Amino acid sequence: MITLKYMTKSSTRGIFLSITLLFSLLLIVIPSNANAQEINVKSFAFEETTIIEFTNDSDEEIDTFRIWLGSDFNFKSFKTEKGWVGEKTPLGVIIFTSSETIKPGESVKFGVKTDKVKPGINWKALDKVDNVIDTGKVLSGELPKVIQNTEIKQDQILGDTGTGISTESIFRIVPEKPNVGSSIRVTGDEFGASQEFDFYIDSKKVGSFETDEDGHFMTTMKIPDDVKIPNDEKDVRVSFIIKDKDGQQKELSFRIGEVSNRIVIDENIPLKIKNVPSVIHPGDVITYSGTGTPGSSIITTVFNADEDIVNTIPLTVDNNGNWSHEASIPLLSDFGNYRVEVSFGEERVSRVITVESSEKILIIPSNIKFVQGSIMTFNGTGLPNQDLEIILENPQGNEIFSNVINVGEKGFIEFEIPTTFNDVKGTYVLFASQGDESIITFVGLGVIAEPKLVLKMDKLNYMAQDIANILVEGPPTEKVTFIILNPSDKEVYTNSTTIGQNGKVTHSFSLEGYSSGVYTAIARVVTTTTDELFSVGLQTGSGQIEINTTKIPPNYLPGDPILILGNTSPSVILVIILTDPDGNEVKVKETFSDKFGKISESSFRIPSDGVPGMWTIKAKSGSNLDIIEIEVLATLQEGIQVFVGDSETVGIHKIITIKVIGAQQTVEIEIIAEDGEIIDTLSFQASSQGEIIQPWIIDDQMKPGIYTVKVKDAFDSAETTFKFQ
Repeated sequence: MITLKYMTKSSTRGIFLSITLLFSLLLIVIPSNANAQEINVKSFAFEETTIIEFTNDSDEEIDTFRIWLGSDFNFKSFKTEKGWVGEKTPLGVIIFTSSETIKPGESVKFGVKTDKVKPGINWKALDKVDNVIDTGKVLSGELPKVIQNTEIKQDQILGDTGTGISTESIFRIVPEKPNVGSSIRVTGDEFGASQEFDFYIDSKKVGSFETDEDGHFMTTMKIPDDVKIPNDEKDVRVSFIIKDKDGQQKELSFRIGEVSNRIVIDENIPLKIKNVPSVIHPGDVITYSGTGTPGSSIITTVFNADEDIVNTIPLTVDNNGNWSHEASIPLLSDFGNYRVEVSFGEERVSRVITVESSEKILIIPSNIKFVQGSIMTFNGTGLPNQDLEIILENPQGNEIFSNVINVGEKGFIEFEIPTTFNDVKGTYVLFASQGDESIITFVGLGVIAEPKLVLKMDKLNYMAQDIANILVEGPPTEKVTFIILNPSDKEVYTNSTTIGQNGKVTHSFSLEGYSSGVYTAIARVVTTTTDELFSVGLQTGSGQIEINTTKIPPNYLPGDPILILGNTSPSVILVIILTDPDGNEVKVKETFSDKFGKISESSFRIPSDGVPGMWTIKAKSGSNLDIIEIEVLATLQEGIQVFVGDSETVGIHKIITIKVIGAQQTVEIEIIAEDGEIIDTLSFQASSQGEIIQPWIIDDQMKPGIYTVKVKDAFDSAETTFKFQ
């Protein structure tokens, strides 16, 4: 943000009007549609500050604006009109939203500061359901030199230059019980930016001051010695008044005491800041403190790595010369170095804090809300040169997508997950893991994601004397109750705690005295419950192991899930290993058989880049093992292809999974009965890899028979059949 130094105080409105009149002369606009421009976009810039105005010339109401820059530019800060909020995504897109839509003929302005001058700004306008109304790019014109000799303030150009005092203006004095002849500190916010105000005690003017570019001020005033206190009274009530040049005023009433009651301020206590941690993590709550002049008002300011102000908070030093402040670090804070500064007048002290991830894996969705039928995109960092397994569960807790991604030497993560118009709205849960490291990310489809209750044990199998740890993610600050059920489903443990500000909590409990078997851990918040199985004292088995897959013949394509079933001794620990044709162990997972000796494991999947050839699945428990082979087919055929997996039972429904590869753009799918009747029609967008993985629920009334699945994109078509019994 840049500041205007006016030649005279009375020229404020004149300069603002001149700037406004220059819009039509200074703008270079690249329209999104030369024949039918729906959104009129204007922009001008001075140095690194740009003002962009959108006028709705369409017939639709606009709910959201998104703006982004080219690869060589970055946003440093932004400013909105009142009633609008902005959010900068990890990919550098700023999303502006408001509770009130922009109706046809209305306009709105935003201010942005960039790291380089005169950026080209890409923009997109959307309606309430995220349909694109118009999109384009705008280049900013320059201000004339006569205007460039002054400093332009975003607040003024965005329409905040009117009266210097509004209903939102607030101020206070320190101390709140001053004395005749004493000095007081006066501080306020939400006043007119860079304007002059007068300070009165009752009808007597005692001084003047100016606000800064954010409408904030902090000044020192002296209470006159001639304030009269009635006989037999220790104090008198007076009015402290701030007036702007238009005669508008803000008033507070306090009592002024006699001179003998005056608080003596020790000017020798230095301004200090202490207890500032060197490293913090998103979601942390920190408390830092310091010293200063007793009764004085200080300002704490946080700057990011670009020295842009993140927030400013006024604090009061107590009568002993101490102050403290508690702050919560937002979960979506940018990583890097921040500077905490404490100021009192011209005196300043500061400390540097580094914000870094507390997780070795960090994955963030590119949008806080995705539209049904769009492609979810994710970015982040992980452990370099290691495979990352991702699993996406829908709001009902059913796995709808999984894959294994190789993270390169730089540790960057980027992947896409397609959705369909038929996918249910709600909060989806993404599980990502690398070895012993894991992370949970919430993402919204059709809605803004909300924290869900998720439980994870730190181990699968424990010894009877171990300490077990339950890791829970859920709504911050909510009370969570833990219950442990034994193998007979009887409650053997209960306790409760509070989820932290970062939405996480770890609860530990002793397994002393627990007998061998499979237990259930339950976490409950209000009416929401989740659970996970774990075992105590299970050993490897001595019985024969038999495993198999559900596909006959066992032919798979890259990205296909694998359901492994089998039999062995009851309640024993097993290790299942998936190995590619080159002998590389793609996935290793520890699991256990149930009390009947049944094995059922559905978390394995062929990686999307899996090489063709014979793969092996090995299950072993102690010296016993079984090995089976499956064949992964090549997908070198050009053009679109379609495959249908075996039917599976999910809840009360049977589903099949339709997989399309080699597709481009929008894909139409038809499911056709033997008599030619079209049972269902689907339409959705292929991912950037040309893939679609679509579960399809089989109607309860569908008759047994041979069904055809036809797929078609803009360039090609294909079909296959499946048998339903």
